[in-house]
Amino acid sequence: MLDRLIENLAPHYCYGCGQVGTSLCDNCKYDITNEAFAGCLACGNMATRSGICDQCRVPYEKAWCVGERAEALERLIDAYKFEYVQAAHQTLAEMLLDTLDELPPETVIVPVSTIAKHIRQRGYDHTLLIARHVARKRNLTIHQSLKRSHTTVQRGASRTKRISQAKKAFWVEPVTVDPDRPYLLIDDVVTTGATLHYGALALQEAGVRRVWVAAIARQPLDEKG
Repeated sequence: MLDRLIENLAPHYCYGCGQVGTSLCDNCKYDITNEAFAGCLACGNMATRSGICDQCRVPYEKAWCVGERAEALERLIDAYKFEYVQAAHQTLAEMLLDTLDELPPETVIVPVSTIAKHIRQRGYDHTLLIARHVARKRNLTIHQSLKRSHTTVQRGASRTKRISQAKKAFWVEPVTVDPDRPYLLIDDVVTTGATLHYGALALQEAGVRRVWVAAIARQPLDEKG
């Protein structure tokens, strides 16, 4: 209800073309999803199988990504995460749905857990909202199986620091997962790929046999950052 009130007082503008009435118009949405990211989600090189290249050794079997974090997609993500445009989660989730293959009905959706500080700042868990929308539209189960061991912030951290943090960041209680069901781990933005790598590894260590991953955008980390 609050989102509708805000929209009436200050209508959304398309972050791609400026059209009034939506955060991303159908044409701009199509321009992004029609050329979905086709490389390896882990390294960016040409993918040879389901979003993974031959060189990368990752603990997941398949990977999907909407696109590079640039232009309209970057502006929409930033508005969602940093400007409190909560309604944008629906648009982002719909683009991810357009990118995903058909999933088995027993698939479990798992959002990458957001640190409590960011949830308090935004007033919502941005990854959870996207995952819930995906699960609802595909009629799939969602479960917050992946837990955080600490609350370190990765934004602005170097590649080495991010990987070091991610190695110790996640855990899964084995009794909360079903080894016979596939698990799709969802994140918003991939930089080094460490979060999805070690999140998927935590699921595997808890007994999950099939782990897949998906992200809204990929943004290679500037080595100088």
